[in-house]
Amino acid sequence: MTAQDVGRFAGIALDSFQAVKAFKLRAFFCILSVSLGIGAITIIVASVEGAYKKAYDIIEIFGPDSLLILGGGTEVRAVAARQKTLTLEETKTIKSSFPSAYFVTPMATRGGVNVSFRERKHQTLIVGSTADYATSWSWAVAEGIDLSNDDITGRRNVCLLGQYVANELFGQEGPVGKTILVDRLLCSVIGVLSNRTASQMGHNINDRIIMPITTVMRKLQNESKYISAFKIRFRDTSHMKSWVEQLRQFLRQSHRLKFDQSDDFTIVSPDEIIRFLVALTGSLVVFLGVTGIVSLVVSGFVLANLFNLSVKERTSEIGIRRALGARKNDIFYQFILESITLTTAGGLIGYALGLASSRLIVMVAEFPIYFSWKAFVIGFGLSIIVGIVFAIAPARSAAALNPIEAIR
Repeated sequence: MTAQDVGRFAGIALDSFQAVKAFKLRAFFCILSVSLGIGAITIIVASVEGAYKKAYDIIEIFGPDSLLILGGGTEVRAVAARQKTLTLEETKTIKSSFPSAYFVTPMATRGGVNVSFRERKHQTLIVGSTADYATSWSWAVAEGIDLSNDDITGRRNVCLLGQYVANELFGQEGPVGKTILVDRLLCSVIGVLSNRTASQMGHNINDRIIMPITTVMRKLQNESKYISAFKIRFRDTSHMKSWVEQLRQFLRQSHRLKFDQSDDFTIVSPDEIIRFLVALTGSLVVFLGVTGIVSLVVSGFVLANLFNLSVKERTSEIGIRRALGARKNDIFYQFILESITLTTAGGLIGYALGLASSRLIVMVAEFPIYFSWKAFVIGFGLSIIVGIVFAIAPARSAAALNPIEAIR
C-alpha cells in the first residue's frame, strides 16, 4: 500500500467520522438497535461459559473419581419413600464387593435444624457421617481436629462446623472447644471445615454441621437402618461409566426391584453434574438467543433503511465529491466505515449492557454467568459483521450515483 493510498483511506475514515457526527439522530437509533442485540448475545456467551465453569468447579470439589448415591429415584414420590431406600449395611457390602472403591462414605442428613450458641441462633443442615467424610470430599479441617472412629462407635456429641455456621454463631470468636445446642442436643465443637467458594445448587455449601452418623441417626432421627446417601470414590477413573452401571445393577438386586420397576435410588456422576448445569442455563440461552438474533436482524434492517434515507439526503454531497475526483470505491468505503463505526459503538455499549444485565439475572435467577474474552470478541465481531453486511446495499447505491445527475 502506497503513501497515497494510506492518505486516501485516512481521508475516507475522517469523512466517515464527520458524517456520523453530523447525523446524530440516525447514529442514535443505529447504536441503540445494535447494542440491544449485542447485549443479549453477550449474556448468552457468558451464560454458556458460566455453566461450564460452574460445572467444572463443582466437579473439582465433588471429585472426578466420585459417585454420589441418593435415596429415592428421579420420579415424584412421597418424601418418606424417597429417603428410606439406602441402608447403612449396604455401604459395608459395597465396599467388599467393589475392590476399586477406596472410599464408601455413608451420610444421614437432616435439614432445617435449629442450632444456637448463647443468644445467637441459626438454622442449618446436619450431616451425619464417618471419620472418612472430610477426606472423601477432599475437604480440609481448617481449625481443630476431624471426626475419629471412636466418635462414631461411641455416638459422641461432637461436631465440625462449616465456615458459614461458625461465622453465624461465633463471629470472630474461636468455636473449637465451645458447646452448641443442636436441636435439643448439647454438642461439643471439635473442628471447623475450610471455606469453599462453590455453591451447591443455590445452597451455600459452607452452611452445614458434620456429626458422627451414629449420633445423628439415633439421637436426632431415631433411625437405626436407613441413611440418606453415600459417596464412593474409585481408583480407576477410566471405567466410571462401567462402575455406574455395575453399581446400579447391584443396588437394584439388593433392593429386589423387578425389571419393570424404576430405580428407587439416584446415582450422581460428574457427567450428570455437567448435563444438569448446562440444561439449567438452556432455557435462558434459548430465550436470549432468539431475542439477540431478532434484535440483530432488526438492527441491521434499521441501519440499512437509515442509510438508504441518508443516501437520498446526501445526493448532492455525493455528486460534488464525485465531481471533485472521488472514486466509486471511495464513496462505497465511506458508507461502510460509517456503518462499522456505528455498529462498533453499539457493540461496545451492548457489551456494557450485558455486564450490567448479568448482575440482575444472577440476583433474580442465580444463573452462573462468567465473562471472558470470548464474550467480548464474539459481541464485537458480530457488531462489525452487522455493520458490513447491512450497509453493502446502501453503499453500492451511493457509489453508483451519476455525479451530474446527483448535482442536478
